[in-house]
Amino acid sequence: MKYINLLGATGSIGTQTLDVIREHSTHFKLSAMSVGRNIHLARKIISEFRPELVSVMKKEDADTLKLEFPEIKFTYGSEGLTEAAVYHKGSVLVNSVIGSVGLAPTMAAIADGKTICLANKETLVTAGHLVMEAAQKHGVELLPIDSEHSAIFQALQGEKKDNIERLILTASGGSFRDRSREELKNVTVEEALNHPNWSMGAKITIDSATMMNKGLEVIEAHWLFSIPYDQIDVLLHRESIIHSMIEFHDSSVIAQLGTPDMRVPIQYALSYPDRLPLKSAKRLNLAEIGRLHFEKADLERFRCLHFAYEAGKAGGTMPTVLNAANEVAVAAFLEGRITFLEIEDLVEKSLASHNNMSNPDLFTIEEVDRKTREFVNSLLT
Repeated sequence: MKYINLLGATGSIGTQTLDVIREHSTHFKLSAMSVGRNIHLARKIISEFRPELVSVMKKEDADTLKLEFPEIKFTYGSEGLTEAAVYHKGSVLVNSVIGSVGLAPTMAAIADGKTICLANKETLVTAGHLVMEAAQKHGVELLPIDSEHSAIFQALQGEKKDNIERLILTASGGSFRDRSREELKNVTVEEALNHPNWSMGAKITIDSATMMNKGLEVIEAHWLFSIPYDQIDVLLHRESIIHSMIEFHDSSVIAQLGTPDMRVPIQYALSYPDRLPLKSAKRLNLAEIGRLHFEKADLERFRCLHFAYEAGKAGGTMPTVLNAANEVAVAAFLEGRITFLEIEDLVEKSLASHNNMSNPDLFTIEEVDRKTREFVNSLLT
């Protein structure tokens, strides 16, 4: 039995992680969890899975839930998030929160010796050098949950990293993959949230539409697999059947395929190095699909992907600026305060105004994150 500490239990990855725990209740048990504002769904999860510790955003929610579930420990805020991550009963942390808030609890869980199943992109984007160094120091496994990184991780089993020629991350292209930049000027939030292949949260869906999501994944791949940026390619693949590929020195290419279902990479991370059956997953039928389409990712068309490559190559605090500016800009777009194309404008201005700092420590990263958010918000007023 593996005991799971789950951050972001009410989000898209969180609820699909619960699906896996539910289907394999003899293998996995929820020991601790965190939730955000969706207290209604949190009640349902608590009633079904009975975790021993629950962290919420607000103290008043913790107090209310404590009256309803007196046998469960409740905590709140950023300290509560870390407390849930390192809860002693859990041996595995699934981090599926959105944003840079996921960094501190990940670092704490690594120091505590937990196995890390990571869906929080910002942890590696903003502090990849610190995270990988800590994981190596404490002998902790860092297992990717993103479908693209899981695909690469699976394709590497039995292979030597030294034989890699390049990584090929596939991208659906998001909600606006068939639209020109001219056609993007007046798109609505509702249109942007209509992803053609995947069911994801609002922030990630917008990031998919701008291709920032893929840019963040490029930076993640750099850290996870110790591969230079010049050897990481992005390929548009509208069907999302091939989740990513590795080309080796001998010209062989190994790919991982499957229907678009996040429960598959989630379960692989939880069950690794074993595989468990997933009866609820739709089986891949290539004859039924018939054709798969591919095209080069245009960095002029998808400017956020270009920014991510440049920030990643620059290193230092530039990826922190990239991420923080994007988070604020996406939130502003979802609130109707800016247009879709202004997301990339705000990111570009933030990167241009920043004086890069090499090899930043955690305090510096947090300060740069804070100041970048202040800068972007000042442009919004």
